[in-house]
Amino acid sequence: MQYKKIQFSGSSGALLSARLDFPPDRHPIAWAVMAHGFTLSKDLSAMRNITRTLNMEGFAVLRFDFTGLGESEGDFSEMNFSSNIEDIVAAAQYLTAHFFAPSLLVGHSLGGAAVIFAASKIPSVRAVATIGAPSCAEHVLRLFGGKLDDIEHKGYAVVRIGPRSFMIKKQFLDDIRQHNMDRALNELDVPILIIHSPADEIVPVSNAAEIYKAARHPKSFISVPGANHLLSNKKHSLYVGGVIAQWAGLYIEAPAEPSINPRGKVVAYLDDEGYDTQVRMRQHGLIVDEPETYGGNDFGPTPYELLSAALAACTDITLMMYARRKEWPLEAVRTYVNYRREHCEDCENLDGNPMQNVFYKSLDFEGELSEAQIKRLLQIAAKCPVHKTLQQSSVIHTEWVDYED
Repeated sequence: MQYKKIQFSGSSGALLSARLDFPPDRHPIAWAVMAHGFTLSKDLSAMRNITRTLNMEGFAVLRFDFTGLGESEGDFSEMNFSSNIEDIVAAAQYLTAHFFAPSLLVGHSLGGAAVIFAASKIPSVRAVATIGAPSCAEHVLRLFGGKLDDIEHKGYAVVRIGPRSFMIKKQFLDDIRQHNMDRALNELDVPILIIHSPADEIVPVSNAAEIYKAARHPKSFISVPGANHLLSNKKHSLYVGGVIAQWAGLYIEAPAEPSINPRGKVVAYLDDEGYDTQVRMRQHGLIVDEPETYGGNDFGPTPYELLSAALAACTDITLMMYARRKEWPLEAVRTYVNYRREHCEDCENLDGNPMQNVFYKSLDFEGELSEAQIKRLLQIAAKCPVHKTLQQSSVIHTEWVDYED
């Protein structure tokens, strides 16, 4: 099971829509709750990408829609900053009751401000990460423009934010003004990571400096050059996810030996967006992708580049093992591999297929080797296990399974 769609009761009692994403083919080393920005949703592309990267590092991530937003029930006009904080607490309580208590909170924009306040209400939290967060919750009032006076005097106004219109009531203004961010940061007793872009057009980067100044140590700041507020560029959101995962790993104690799902030693997972595929091998992970010319984002090597890399690495290891056993002066070895599909003149052994797979392997040795030693090493290079596997036919069994555990 890679993800689970769930619902839980929010601050107002309305059912909130959430998605819990699991690490591919391993049990989580930690659990996180992610909060989106003002009037946004859990399905923002940046939220998906950050979740995906955290999953690769072993985190299970619960992201949800605040009351009255996205797929969640409830009346948005009756909600406020306090209710957002309580929604985050409710999400953490759901995880604690049904899975495992969250140790990491991640918040984007106003959600970043909310997780700072929510952290003190969730005993299991060990780290907090904010992305493009305002240093004062009142910053969101700037989005209301000329409607602010109407809200103050009439008690409400319809405000257009992005492509949608929202009813904002005066109680929202009164509530958000009651929250003192400096006090919350001073009372925050867990590490905080502040991520912000100098190019943020919605929440200026000066907000990050103010949060950093008010927060207690340990605290860290990471800049994301060129990123907009929504992290619309996929490379920026994937980078942010990776930074959060590595940083949080310093403060969140993971199991000494993470439990790996025994279905197989290697698992690849791809959803319905793009071609960047998560690959997991024991405790290791990487992303495999296609070049932009083939519709991918080029976030990782292609499958055939990985196959070539396996051949090159196996050759290096085999040669070094042999040289060390013989006590030959091989100081280093480089194996270069090029893969091509080439036309075959004699196709009798290829089932009539006019094309064949061809790997070109070039070796470069460092060390005072004799001609006889070099000649022998070239012979040994053809004996590496991956080389031999590629030269012979393999048997591949494929079946359909439906894993629900």
